[in-house]
Amino acid sequence: MSAPTTSRPTSSASSAPSVPSVPQPARRGSGRTSCLDWRVRFALLSVVWGFSFLLIKVGTEAFAPFQVALGRVFFGALALLAVLLVRREPLPRGRRTWGHLAVAALLLNTVPFSLFAYAEQSIPSSLAGICNATSPLWGMALSLVALSEDRPTRRRFAGLGIGFLGVLTVLGVWQGFAGIDAQGTALALLASLCYPIGWIYVRRTLAGTPGSPVALTGAQLMVSTLQLAAVSALFTTAPAGFPLWPTLSVVALGALGTGMALQMQYGLVSEVGPTTAQMVTYFIPVIATTAGVLVLGEQLHWNTPAGAVIVLAGAALTQSRAASRKTD
Repeated sequence: MSAPTTSRPTSSASSAPSVPSVPQPARRGSGRTSCLDWRVRFALLSVVWGFSFLLIKVGTEAFAPFQVALGRVFFGALALLAVLLVRREPLPRGRRTWGHLAVAALLLNTVPFSLFAYAEQSIPSSLAGICNATSPLWGMALSLVALSEDRPTRRRFAGLGIGFLGVLTVLGVWQGFAGIDAQGTALALLASLCYPIGWIYVRRTLAGTPGSPVALTGAQLMVSTLQLAAVSALFTTAPAGFPLWPTLSVVALGALGTGMALQMQYGLVSEVGPTTAQMVTYFIPVIATTAGVLVLGEQLHWNTPAGAVIVLAGAALTQSRAASRKTD
């Protein structure tokens, strides 16, 4: 659930379930206002994105991972296209723009959504949500060589080290990773790495592209739908049926967690600024863990929440310099 930035670039942040970076409107206050207080919308966005990992888990009970990812981008695209239709906004134009959107869709939607779905076949949804929170750590590491405006500081280096320590705590390294599926965890971490890579590409190729964030994101999800439709046709068989809860989970994952949640995020960025809106990142693993334990009955050991807190602390430090340069 990641969308191209259409104005000046912003720093990489976690995704959720993708919040790798918050698209910033060209002029603050230019977005559409909502009758709901921004704090209410902030809380709703945290819950929607936090529950996304639970929805992925339920979806994989009946559908192949590629099919879960396909449903996610398809219903997300429908939701954003409906918004564009109501607003009478056009989709972006130009082969160059659509070419860059195809790469962005691959890095920010097609690959990470598929990887998370595959990962949650063997790891708890709560662990997937915590792995997602490592995106800012990956982004900081990549920014050392890829983005000249994000030069490292001692604080950001410390954040990277603290975040790495948090990952080891979540995995229970002192126990030899006992009880943790190494392959599934690796896939979730790889999915989290995709987001900052995709955002570096977006910031270098699509920043300043004409069109609203909703139009660009809708187009990006359309392209991802085509990509995943082709992959699903080649590597999966048609589902034998459409059980109620897995089907509803995939629909909600796309329409709410990938479509309307992004629309809500843009409104928050416009109203309270990117720094405040980006704080939703730090609530996602908390919601994901709570949902996994209470709804799915997933086991929770002390090192999981403790490690999550350490990961989030490290992620916050890696973003501290970028956040200080922004005005809300």
